[in-house]
Amino acid sequence: MTEYQIQWAQARDRLAVALAQAGYPAALAEIMAKQLGSPRAIDRMTSYVRHGYARNMEMLADEMLAISADAESWREKKESQEAQAKYNAYLYYRRMGSDDEDQ
Repeated sequence: MTEYQIQWAQARDRLAVALAQAGYPAALAEIMAKQLGSPRAIDRMTSYVRHGYARNMEMLADEMLAISADAESWREKKESQEAQAKYNAYLYYRRMGSDDEDQ
């Protein structure tokens, strides 16, 4: 098991305990963890459950989807920033090459 897989499994286990303590089936943690994807997102969900915000399964599902959407939005933002940085570097080096040819 990789370090990331260990972290993911530990986060899933923490979520299972929190769900069980809140009166929900612990098996729900596996499904939620797969949907959430990352240990950080799973820990956000665990915090939500521990603070007692969810009064029913629908609220749990809504929060899980909101956390998933936030994580996906963040990933897309980082991908966009990386692509923009590569494009800017390309333009910079292309321009620098043009300046050398002019002289």
